[in-house]
Amino acid sequence: MIVFPAIDLKGGQVVRLAEGDMDRATVYGDDPVAQALSFAEAGAEHLHVVDLDGAFAGESRNREVVERIVEAFPGYVQLGGGIRNRTAVEGWFDLGVARIVIGSAALKDPEFVKDMAREFEGGIVVAVDAKDGMVATEGWAEVSDVGVVDMARRFEDAGVASLLFTDIGRDGLLKGVNIEATVDLALQVDIPVIASGGVKGLDDIHVLSLHAKDGIEGVITGRALYDGRLDLAAALAMAGRA
Repeated sequence: MIVFPAIDLKGGQVVRLAEGDMDRATVYGDDPVAQALSFAEAGAEHLHVVDLDGAFAGESRNREVVERIVEAFPGYVQLGGGIRNRTAVEGWFDLGVARIVIGSAALKDPEFVKDMAREFEGGIVVAVDAKDGMVATEGWAEVSDVGVVDMARRFEDAGVASLLFTDIGRDGLLKGVNIEATVDLALQVDIPVIASGGVKGLDDIHVLSLHAKDGIEGVITGRALYDGRLDLAAALAMAGRA
């Protein structure tokens, strides 16, 4: 099971939001590249980067910072936030991003996402962000009338690498991952699932790793790392046993 330490970017700084609310941002540093390298030194081979400003704007807002992270980080960078057209997808892959996370466009223009998944095999991750079981978009500012499983099933035959499932109500709050909903999604679709939202410590990593056989590919963690509640090296070791 893969552990993805997260770097969320707002105005070029490393931040974490509570429940996706831009007005509830905690700043953890002003050097995202140094943060990425510290994760690499702890043993991380994968990194999850989100352009939060881009998620709300619908286009990249922290491009220069992301470019520097991709150049410096020795492993694989997974990037999300406002990536909603072919030009953006192609541009990021050309710069060395390993996987692109698409959320809002997956709901509003599924054919575009399917085309990208077929063209860039193994490179497209669909974000399924849930608020009370329904899919949220536009940086989580809007909630649709589409259910999480219904949304996920639309992409089963498209060659999507993974589904990134986030329980918005737990994100950034250290409440613990919604294990039940995450595993339930993994069992109902044929696409691997990455868990996100609410990781509070090593127990979450352990329980998720027990479900690797059920289709849990990885877990994203941010605030628990920054607050010192989760040791990245220990999390990587735990996940490596799955």
